[in-house]
Amino acid sequence: MLLNASTPRIFVAATRQNDGKTTTSLGLLSALERRYGRVGYIKPVGQRFVEIDEQKIDEDSVLMDKVFRLDCPLVDMSPIAVEPDFTRRYLQNANLDWLVKRIHKAFDRVAWEKQFVLIEGTGHAGVGSVFDLSNAAVARLLGSKVVIVSRGGIGLPIDEVAMNRALFAAEGVEVIGVILNKVLPEKLDYITDFAQRGLKRKGLELLGVIPHQPILSKPTIELVHEELRAEVLAGATRIHNIVQRVVIGAMGPANVTRLFQPATLLICPADREDVLRAAAEASTDHGEGLLAGIILSDDIQPSPSMRRLVASLPCPVLLTRADSYSVASTVHDLTVKTRPDDTQKIRLIRDMISRHVNLERILERIL
Repeated sequence: MLLNASTPRIFVAATRQNDGKTTTSLGLLSALERRYGRVGYIKPVGQRFVEIDEQKIDEDSVLMDKVFRLDCPLVDMSPIAVEPDFTRRYLQNANLDWLVKRIHKAFDRVAWEKQFVLIEGTGHAGVGSVFDLSNAAVARLLGSKVVIVSRGGIGLPIDEVAMNRALFAAEGVEVIGVILNKVLPEKLDYITDFAQRGLKRKGLELLGVIPHQPILSKPTIELVHEELRAEVLAGATRIHNIVQRVVIGAMGPANVTRLFQPATLLICPADREDVLRAAAEASTDHGEGLLAGIILSDDIQPSPSMRRLVASLPCPVLLTRADSYSVASTVHDLTVKTRPDDTQKIRLIRDMISRHVNLERILERIL
């Protein structure tokens, strides 16, 4: 079986996890859709997956399908899901030929009647080497050139790009350029200037510099709810609220409410009725955007009067078994990924990539 070689494609890689590869891929796919109309997406090897119709599908494939309605089976957009025992089983009984055929067939179906395909990698160039499907190897298998996404800066990003580029070069894959992500807005011009100089010395092109947007790394109440496995007591329709600040209600009401800013998540046990009443009054005085949500900790059920108060609040209220400190630590340590219902974030990503990444230059290098 011959791999489709005619449909234009690009492989989006990164220097490490959480550098903004999926954010960049989403924005690029949006720009490509406006340019070409019919586009495809595939994440050949995925590590974070959900089960849909008894199939393990990478979360990013689900995101792209729901945002863009790509008219392709999810199983083809996510042909290989690395389960917890995947590596062990591979090392016991290597089945590389079968995996390669699966990726090839999936790509051909994703590319069918499409005018462009975006391929998203997983982590840095070497991820997957243990089962012979590193990002570099997959890019070679799919005959794709590569764009590398790295975190903003000068020295460290260029060092890491050089290392990743070497792995791609070992597989005979061309890296056409670099996109720097999460650059502080006040340093945008400075980073652009010196990153261009540094990359040029390595024979690489700077294809985009994306300013840091703090909101993209902030969790929604829905994500917190899932992570804590909490019970929703009220406000389910506002569960997509974004959390900008966390406050633990471990002090008097006046001191707690002084800490409130827009999109605050308040954490306290339900028996702190004084704090909850003060929060309700603050929400009334300052508008519904003041509190992103409230988490009642320690599995303390609210009294009947508190339940009536909770039901009247203009924000989601959750109940969890965890103590307040554990809840705050969980929220702080969350790895925030863009989700299909994060409409505010998705609009921002589309606009950001459109304005700060040179799509025309990318196309010039691959067409």
